[in-house]
Amino acid sequence: MVSRRRIVGGLLGSCAALLAGPVLAEAPARSPRPVPRGGQQPAVRGTSAEVLINNAKLGAAAVASYVVMDAATGTVLEQREAQTAMPPASVTKAVTALYALARLGPEFRYRTRILATGPVVGGVVQGDVLLVGAGDPTLQTDQLGDLAAALAARGVKSATGRFLTWDRALPPVSQISDEQPVQVGYNPSISGLNLNFNRVHFEWKRANDGWSTAMDARGERFVPAVRMARMQVVTRDAPVFTYQTADSADEWTVASGALGKGGSRWLPVRHPALYVGEVFQTLAKAQGVTLAEPQPLQSEPVGQELAAVDSVPLTTILRDMLRFSTNITAEAVGLRASGAADLAGSGAAMSDWVRATFGVDCRFVDHSGLGSASRVTAEDMAKIIHQARGSSAGLQPLLRDMGLRDAKGKEIANHPTRVTAKSGTLNFVSGLSGHIRPPQGRELIFAIFLADTARRDMLSVTEREAPPGGEAWLARARNLQWQLLARWSQAYA
Repeated sequence: MVSRRRIVGGLLGSCAALLAGPVLAEAPARSPRPVPRGGQQPAVRGTSAEVLINNAKLGAAAVASYVVMDAATGTVLEQREAQTAMPPASVTKAVTALYALARLGPEFRYRTRILATGPVVGGVVQGDVLLVGAGDPTLQTDQLGDLAAALAARGVKSATGRFLTWDRALPPVSQISDEQPVQVGYNPSISGLNLNFNRVHFEWKRANDGWSTAMDARGERFVPAVRMARMQVVTRDAPVFTYQTADSADEWTVASGALGKGGSRWLPVRHPALYVGEVFQTLAKAQGVTLAEPQPLQSEPVGQELAAVDSVPLTTILRDMLRFSTNITAEAVGLRASGAADLAGSGAAMSDWVRATFGVDCRFVDHSGLGSASRVTAEDMAKIIHQARGSSAGLQPLLRDMGLRDAKGKEIANHPTRVTAKSGTLNFVSGLSGHIRPPQGRELIFAIFLADTARRDMLSVTEREAPPGGEAWLARARNLQWQLLARWSQAYA
């Protein structure tokens, strides 16, 4: 099975000129407590939060909002702009995890099935073969290859009828946010059939007469070529990519001036059911099973199950989601939990659930935090984390165990205090919320939101994959978060 780390790690591509990816949030991996040996703890004990914020130079219009509280009692120990509604970015995923656990249960699994509408006679299905999705956002090519092998193991060689795909377990979502550049892999479509986080692998190499290109759905053991996503190299410098839909296919062009000698990256898929159906058809053929071209099934699927593949339990899905911050996973579990007809309705349903469960008012337009219109206050986010701490929802074990950086930006190794938290990043937006856990003493809960929304709103769509000044701003924002964590660790924990 292809590893989630490899798939997620490949989302930003591998060629610097073409593949300059978005600045993604990676929160501190471990905690901020002084270390007896090795590393340099930021000297913040006697430094006020205002001095740290001013030194971060996030911009005159930037807002720095935070709250830190006693985990046992909920008593607020320190706060700043704590009631200001801020864009939470991927910190939203911590709320989504709680929502999914409450609505679906920790042992919930997605099941992707192969059905037949008639009996198998002499290796031939007397009717249609159906590929039926449940909305699994983690399905990968190697799993799909194993599903094809299981079908062949049942003795199936072909079918008299059609090959149908059913993707209506989730409502179709063409893209999570319309604010993003067309080529970014973290903004794919979502449906009841998903594969490789709904991304297709684009690879190019310099050839004598230009460039050779390939589009595939690669895994560790299978690398099936893809026909429904097509790439044309065009002589130009900008824009780097263009996209359009033609005959239910993804038609791409790429600027020759951006290609260099060669490279690769993952691109979003906009017709996921067709993508999954085509890849399964190819993998089945490799197993000696001949299927017709995939066609969509509109009605509820009915038939005998011939083969199936189950996802890992929801807790594992959510742990990976929080670690790698995969947007499609957040949206798929959120849509499944709400049962809403669209993403906006699903975000609203989660907002209502948060209000009823935790008594706080938040506005979520999606489940991943990619939509910039979502708003949460630091106070409300800390209250959610605090109330979830004592519940059976089990969020804290799913959060990433993080580490602090020293004054030179180096991670402090073997630190006794731990931070478990979720980070979030949009352009000129950075958030972090979770727990500070010393080896003994007071456990803390915190939420930090930093944002220069005016600067973000000035960006053109083409600038949003790698905005000018964005990486430097994020570095300063992260450093400020580490300094605040160190300060609170020293002062309160």
